[in-house]
Amino acid sequence: MDRLIYTAMTGAKHTLMRQNAVANNLANATTTGFREEINRLRAVEVQSDALRSRAFVVDASVGANFLPGALQATGRAYDVAVEGKGWLAVQTAEGGEAYTRNGSLEVSANGVLQTRDGRPVIGDGGPITIPPDSEISIGRDGSISAIQPGAAGIVNVIGQLKLVNPPEEDLVRGNDGLFRMRDGAPAPVDENVQVAGGYLEASNVSVVEQMVTMIALARQFEMQTRMLQNAETNDRAASQLLGSR
Repeated sequence: MDRLIYTAMTGAKHTLMRQNAVANNLANATTTGFREEINRLRAVEVQSDALRSRAFVVDASVGANFLPGALQATGRAYDVAVEGKGWLAVQTAEGGEAYTRNGSLEVSANGVLQTRDGRPVIGDGGPITIPPDSEISIGRDGSISAIQPGAAGIVNVIGQLKLVNPPEEDLVRGNDGLFRMRDGAPAPVDENVQVAGGYLEASNVSVVEQMVTMIALARQFEMQTRMLQNAETNDRAASQLLGSR
């Protein structure tokens, strides 16, 4: 009885929390470069010498699905998609370094190349500045070339995207959706990472799979609440039997 109540109670609670993770995946099914969050439920024994039969169920975010999404052609000069494994490095609000697969970029009013949410893209020497009124192209190696008006077609390389490919087990997702190194150190440049200019990477979330998971979790929650109701019924029956003696 004791184990039943604690397992069902915490299981129902964390099943709802796992539903939140599934809902977040579904909400980001169309977010460029999004990586599906993977959650699992596991049992944890209560650390106590008194009642060793008690165990909690906890929701553990075990990581992310790092499979690449499909590439979608946009033809936009400031769109870039990482081909295969790898990441774009961006600067966080705290001045640190984080990594994303969302290559939908733009130029700020100050000429700084940044993400749509205003995070500067890191190059080989820090944030990359785009000359005004320039036509740019992004090479497969991440080099950024610009043609200025009236320059007789002269192409100048003005920057190099910092492309990294650290081990996936060393990456953790932050609350802002960006990935960071587990030890907080910046990842080294990987010259083997290639990008495709004029493309964006779609989210790797499978809507059908997430919907099936959501239905399964709803049934699981219903089962756990029924277990609590059965425990209450059994408790009442046991109290009546003991009280009649």
